[in-house]
Amino acid sequence: MTIPAIGPKRPDIDPKIPMNHEKSCAGVDLFRTVAAFLVVAIHTSPLASFSVTGDFFLTRVLARLAVPFFFTASGFFMISCYSCGCERLKKFVSRTLCIYGAAILLCLPLNVYNHYFEREPLLPTLIRDLVFDGTLYHLWYLPASALGGAIAWYLVRKWDYKRAFAAAWLLYLTGLGGDSYFGLTEQIAGSIPALGNFYGRLFEIMDQTRNGLFFAPLFFVCGGWMADRGRTLSLRQCLGGGILSFAMLCLEAAAVHLFGWPRFDSMYLLLPVCGFFLFQLLLQWRGRRFRSLRTFSLLVYLLHPLMIVAVRFLARPLRLQELLVENSAVHFLAVCLLTSLFAAAWAWLEPRFRGKNCEPDSGSKDTGRAWIEIDLSRLLCNARTLRELAPSGCELMAVVKASAYGHGAFRTASALEKAGVHAFAVATIDEAAALRSCGIRGEILVLGYTDVRRATELKRYDLIQTLTGFEYAEELNRRGIPVKTHLKIDTGMRRLGVPWDRPDQTEAVLSMPNLRVCGLFSHLCCADSPDAADIDFTQEQIRRFYSLTERLEQDGFSVPKLHIQSSYGLLNVPGLRCDYVRPGIALYGVHSSPDCLALRSPALRPVLSLKARVVLIRQLRTGESCGYGRAFTASRDARLAILSIGYADGVPRSLSCGKGRVLIRGRYAPIAGRICMDQLFADVTDIPGVSIGDIATLIGEDGGAALSAPDVAWAASTISNELLSRLGGRLPVVVRETGGAPDGTAAQSR
Repeated sequence: MTIPAIGPKRPDIDPKIPMNHEKSCAGVDLFRTVAAFLVVAIHTSPLASFSVTGDFFLTRVLARLAVPFFFTASGFFMISCYSCGCERLKKFVSRTLCIYGAAILLCLPLNVYNHYFEREPLLPTLIRDLVFDGTLYHLWYLPASALGGAIAWYLVRKWDYKRAFAAAWLLYLTGLGGDSYFGLTEQIAGSIPALGNFYGRLFEIMDQTRNGLFFAPLFFVCGGWMADRGRTLSLRQCLGGGILSFAMLCLEAAAVHLFGWPRFDSMYLLLPVCGFFLFQLLLQWRGRRFRSLRTFSLLVYLLHPLMIVAVRFLARPLRLQELLVENSAVHFLAVCLLTSLFAAAWAWLEPRFRGKNCEPDSGSKDTGRAWIEIDLSRLLCNARTLRELAPSGCELMAVVKASAYGHGAFRTASALEKAGVHAFAVATIDEAAALRSCGIRGEILVLGYTDVRRATELKRYDLIQTLTGFEYAEELNRRGIPVKTHLKIDTGMRRLGVPWDRPDQTEAVLSMPNLRVCGLFSHLCCADSPDAADIDFTQEQIRRFYSLTERLEQDGFSVPKLHIQSSYGLLNVPGLRCDYVRPGIALYGVHSSPDCLALRSPALRPVLSLKARVVLIRQLRTGESCGYGRAFTASRDARLAILSIGYADGVPRSLSCGKGRVLIRGRYAPIAGRICMDQLFADVTDIPGVSIGDIATLIGEDGGAALSAPDVAWAASTISNELLSRLGGRLPVVVRETGGAPDGTAAQSR
């Protein structure tokens, strides 16, 4: 079933919003292949047969951008401040070293052919090559990635980007003195002997300075910075800056070669600048990622030396040496073609041997004990229905706090964002940062308190902070960091916000220079109540809110975007002038409790089901007891099913001793005795045929019967909001799509 997009077409993203790595990197992925073939060009010199000068600018200038691009891309996806802790670094380094080990084994025949192991002394040479230079000329990139990535990660985490850049530039300039500017370094060393001694000692440890210590960290830091800051340049700036910097790079390369300075020519002063403009240009190309090109480009990089040897070896018996070897352009094309064939075959076969990965955030599909089922089609149908209830031009701000009421914050936000929702609300800055780290690009409002000392993080992650009071606004403003905010107005709930009858405070906040107040909102505290007094109070809250906005307009203030309706405000008080509605519990297809007032009853369907397996059947004779405190005593011969779920999984213990029930084989079975931490008893005496392995439904539908979250919550003396948000984090999640079909028939999503 195709779900229409929800809400108006999304406008272009502010270029300063941090990049969504999943949706904004099509250009980066496509250029990986180009960069890989530029590396092949370095080692085959495709224009050498036709123009020495042309080949120089192709292989010694243009192609030198390839490896810095790879480093920058790795930093973009790994160094970014979105990644918490060092898990991403560990994964990157371990994966890189595993690839390095496999590449060493792959290239072992070439090492034997080149008499590598006959070098003296072998052990120091081997150690030096393993750490810095690579055991074959192109393999230096892999240890450089691991070492450079670790250094850059440490610099960014220890300091900030400004000081990390300074340290990385210092390392790069040190490496530059041993590479393209080595001749200049030798001239200066005539006056400063210590400089010559430094590089002399350095080259006893490594052959080149284009390695993970001096070359790679700068590009890793640059990539991480761009991931956190997003696209900082326009297309025109990228093109202009790129053309100018590349022209200057060509002049620099020609000049250093004219002076005879290079020891090698892998590093130039303008190379990082040119690489920056190139990467910014690639970020202009937004679209879904081409993940398969990562594997393909890596294989091209690793395999091409073997293919160079293969082309030269095959040319002799085929008597095509003049064409395939001596003609540099044909030689380059032949190597590229042969490498592409092997790389494509490998890239196609490898996932079939390894098996497919689960979809991101889809959770484990383990249904052996207990699990949660999430129906994303119902979620999208609910969102579309709620959007239709809202006034024209009013957008959904999906409330995904507390792990989206137990439904999974990223899973929920990602599905909604793809369907056109681009505003979300959470409770804490950490919830918001986690969404950003997973690639959610839309507006994210933090509804709760955030320590003002974390203002830098609010700006870094491009979050919107709720101003919880006048004093809080003053304190946040004094931090001197421009922050997006929404001002909470207290219209009677007496929880958070500036009092509605203090317009002077509201106007003062709107005038604070470091607070970009882009929203004004309140919360209707009893919009779900059928009590006449509560209905009157809700109307009074609305009157207070809009009287304040009118006062602001009269005083000459531009009123920011407004929102006052949450789920029950939308259902019971339609037609209010707002820019957002904030559905929470209604988005997930349930009411807070069975007695909630809902003047409008749209066709919302529950998104979440909770299920468990029957793991054992117990027979009890009359008078026998079971469980903690022997709280259940059989009044007749009884048959009990033991379910592998308990209060540690979020099942309220207050449902013990018959207050709660479960569905098995489409029939209700009361909970017997006290609910344990990891198990519970269900009395299935009156349900014939129940056996080990059967599925019990604690929330959801089975065979035409249902246990709704509001009913379960009511039996537990709570509300659906609390019940769902407390479901245990140890429960695996199975994502299903039924299209919202009335029968609830589910088919596991691919």
